Amino acid sequence: MIFSSDNWAGAHPKIAAALSTHASGFEPAYGSGDLDRQVTEKFSEIFEREVAVFFVGTGTAANALSLVSVDKPGGLSFCHRESHVMEDECGAPEYFMGGSRLHGVDGALGRIDPKNLERAIGRFVPEFVHTGRPAAVSITQATEIGTLYSLDDIDRISSIAKAHRLPLHMDGARFANALVALGTTAAEMTWKRGVDMVSFGGTKNGCWCAEAVILFDLDRANEFAFIRKRAAQLFSKSRFIAAQFEAYFEDGLWLENATHANSMAARLAQSMRASNSLRLAWEPQANEVFAIMQADRIPELQAKGARFYDWPTPHWFAGDIGSDEKLCRFVTSYATTTADVDDFGSLIA
Repeated sequence: MIFSSDNWAGAHPKIAAALSTHASGFEPAYGSGDLDRQVTEKFSEIFEREVAVFFVGTGTAANALSLVSVDKPGGLSFCHRESHVMEDECGAPEYFMGGSRLHGVDGALGRIDPKNLERAIGRFVPEFVHTGRPAAVSITQATEIGTLYSLDDIDRISSIAKAHRLPLHMDGARFANALVALGTTAAEMTWKRGVDMVSFGGTKNGCWCAEAVILFDLDRANEFAFIRKRAAQLFSKSRFIAAQFEAYFEDGLWLENATHANSMAARLAQSMRASNSLRLAWEPQANEVFAIMQADRIPELQAKGARFYDWPTPHWFAGDIGSDEKLCRFVTSYATTTADVDDFGSLIA
């Protein structure tokens, strides 16, 4: 009953097999091999246009370098105040940006509120040297608390970014989970809504270690190549990241994995609705479920084999959490089984 994180799940067998397949022989290094090119072409097919693809090793690198690529001296990148890029990157974006800042924006359910975004950007006059100047906007899809930006939500954020001539970045660590939950396409969820670049995650959805930065503006590709190299993210044997993505996309495995993870989260949420020992904090939309329970129940459940984390209460949360209660996060993955979910459901029934 492992619900700690989708990062805890191993590599999908088909992805592990692909790594073994490409382990022998020789292949040109630094992204210049046939497999790298084939996977880049596959990304272009998925996004329905030619894209520039840059493999990196972690989501932190993808997010940080994406924002670096559009930064300017004194730059401010606007994101949700409790987004992953703000709360869980140990300041990596600001470190790589060399002194530029992230600026948190409020919004319920982990999503930037458009009115708050407009207000936040408006505080900083680009010509006023003392306060810094707007540089980018970043949204997380799916969000840090398992909710989604609808296509209309992305349109609204994008229109504000474009009105201020700011590039829009999407942190897609759980990109596939959001995609299948919305029942849309990669193109519709990104560039057709005005997204300029995507941190495309595969690690949380069955890959071993596969992340990529996707740029829709090909003119920026040459500059980004230098940014990635300088940040020590240009892998010599990049074919091993390409091999993971090759298997990830083959026969729709990435969508299958995400659909399964989301369905396990929905099943888990249903068990929680039927329980009188805990309650859902809000409705899940992807593969993360948040529940409120008595604090003394946590070690009891963990002693019986359940693995999950307690979670800080979001600033926007208006629900009632007693002094003897805690908010807890449960994450499902491609490897979560119905038995895992049902066994936990029995514990809380």
